[in-house]
Amino acid sequence: MKYLHTMVRVTDLEASLHFYRDALGLTVLRTNEYPQGRFTLVYLAAPGDEDAQVELTYNWDPEVYTGGRNFGHLAYAVDNIYATCEKLQAHGVTILRPPRDGRMAFVRSPDDISVELLQKGEALAPLAPWVDMPNIGSW
Repeated sequence: MKYLHTMVRVTDLEASLHFYRDALGLTVLRTNEYPQGRFTLVYLAAPGDEDAQVELTYNWDPEVYTGGRNFGHLAYAVDNIYATCEKLQAHGVTILRPPRDGRMAFVRSPDDISVELLQKGEALAPLAPWVDMPNIGSW
């Protein structure tokens, strides 16, 4: 058995690509359009880790999705938790659970999918302004 991907449904493909590709830094591996089924699939992965893929499923006909929190979360190890959070903020992403401990942060995609960011290796030393930032909403 081999892990292939995790699928998340998205309501705005461009906003989702801005989050996953531009802000989070995932690489688009392939895009498949299915006109007969009226949907698009976009497969992304962290650079150098193509075995752990996220499949964005965009249905062309509008739908309302609920229960994003019930999904759980996606998790990625990052080289520098602070630099990653700064990059996300520069792209307009709210840091819901700041990395006060130098180890973990949470953000959400445009479709409310929770994304956990974990510092590779040991936690970084606590650093301002992160150490004093409160949680925002649910993550």
